Amino acid sequence: MKIGRFRFNNRSRSKKRAAMEMSIGTLVTIVLLVTVLILGVVLAQKIFFSARSLVDLTDQELRNEVNKLFSEDSRVVIYPGTNVVEIRQETTDGVGIGIRNLLTGVAGSTKFSYEVIATDFSDCGVSKDVAESWIITGKQESNIPIASGDMISDKILFRIPVGAPLCIAKYRVNVNAGNEVYATKSFNIEIRAK
Repeated sequence: MKIGRFRFNNRSRSKKRAAMEMSIGTLVTIVLLVTVLILGVVLAQKIFFSARSLVDLTDQELRNEVNKLFSEDSRVVIYPGTNVVEIRQETTDGVGIGIRNLLTGVAGSTKFSYEVIATDFSDCGVSKDVAESWIITGKQESNIPIASGDMISDKILFRIPVGAPLCIAKYRVNVNAGNEVYATKSFNIEIRAK
């Protein structure tokens, strides 16, 4: 009889121990799955947030993003910092431009101006006028006062019509300080199907 009870107690203890181990294993698995799910959601949000269109950025957000691209001696930067910006037909999107006043020996502010010109559009098989007609705002600005050491940001927006060739066009931003050439910066637009 004692042997029977002993076996019964051992079996009961084994079952309790197995049930406890299974419960702990299940809890650990659930905690790990929830952690992975939360990390996945955070990563997805970061991807979608960074993929926002330039049009969606407020002026302050654009200024912050452009400011991140400046190095110590950068006079002009283009946002995003990629070599090629993709724009789909029938959409409005573009690039941000940042100009920093690094003129030496000048106090106060200086008047800057810039102009965007198409420099290589041979891949598109269109004229310079057509390539530049895709710029709907920010093609040129003048009399922009920038204090010494400060910077400004602006948007250069493109509207690519349906029927425009799927190609890559190169543009250059020419920046002047007063009547003097200050800096130039190039960027590429890749036209994609709508």
